Amino acid sequence: MGKLVQICVGLAFLALSLSSIAVADDVVVLTEENFEKEVGQDRAALVEFYAPWCGHCKKLAPEYEKLGATFKKAKSVLIAKVDCDDQKSLCSKYDVSGYPTLKWFPKGSLEPKKYEGPRTTEALAEFVNTEGGTNVKIAAIPSNVVVLTSDNFGEVVLDETKDVLVEFYAPWCGHCKNLAPTYEKVATAFKLEEDVVIANLDADKYKDLGEKYGVSGFPTLKFFPKGNKAGEEYEGGRDLEDFVAFINEKSGTSRDAKGQLTSKAGIVESLDALVREFVAASNEEKKAVFARIQEEAEKLTGSSARYGKIYSKAAKSCLEKGADYAKNEIERLQRILDKSISPSKADEFTLKKNVLSSFA
Repeated sequence: MGKLVQICVGLAFLALSLSSIAVADDVVVLTEENFEKEVGQDRAALVEFYAPWCGHCKKLAPEYEKLGATFKKAKSVLIAKVDCDDQKSLCSKYDVSGYPTLKWFPKGSLEPKKYEGPRTTEALAEFVNTEGGTNVKIAAIPSNVVVLTSDNFGEVVLDETKDVLVEFYAPWCGHCKNLAPTYEKVATAFKLEEDVVIANLDADKYKDLGEKYGVSGFPTLKFFPKGNKAGEEYEGGRDLEDFVAFINEKSGTSRDAKGQLTSKAGIVESLDALVREFVAASNEEKKAVFARIQEEAEKLTGSSARYGKIYSKAAKSCLEKGADYAKNEIERLQRILDKSISPSKADEFTLKKNVLSSFA
């Protein structure tokens, strides 16, 4: 019994210390610590010096992110950015007095020249190709935002099995353009959630739908949950974290801003209570508790039913393979997660790891 408790305590610490999956952005974030490691070395760099609150910076963001995706595989060129609110001394060093400021650093040089051209992906790509001696074509970035029309609005938004967030926008609206890169990240974060849809509608083109749902300004965001297809106004913040927290609360999901499952994903309180009994029980008593775990898991519906099966399998394996099973399996899963795997596989293994940590 003492040995089991020691193992379980060890598992608790192990579960807390397991790192999340690293996801790289197409635009490299620079700080004082890494600036001279990345810039002025064996590749040229275009660096945007920006401020998070700057309207022009927000307008540039989707263009610059597309530029980053375009040159992601170009070994001789780096597309990067510096947050001047956070890195004041670095921005001062390079004489940044307004935002956004774009500077080109030739290969092997920390003496930049200022970019003075148009702030479109096309113009920036032409500049980088000319200065960097590359010939990279602009990348087409697939969107995870569902585009609504009068033809599919009812089918998508009024689907009683889906929670749907809709942005009603106008193509000419500046605030809509500022929101676009953040909204795309929201859609990307929840792209693996079958019951969640992030969508938008050009309400300037489809005026009748905008009027039907009381849209009087742009952008207007409305949430259409499974139980209220009349829609409710979204009145939260416009940062990525605000949207993610809202969807998690309303839809019962457990995603972070990068779309990775959090440590809470897959955890079912009723089963967790039984797992605590299972861990504390003697070997003979475990069999009875295991039967109760199976019984409780069979009552679950929806996505929780999937989690119930993971609990049942974990408990069965602990019974058959002994107290070391959970610890060894968590370590094995983490080794897999540390590799480059598909998002769906990462979800699968993270759920298993989270449930196994409950046996600690």
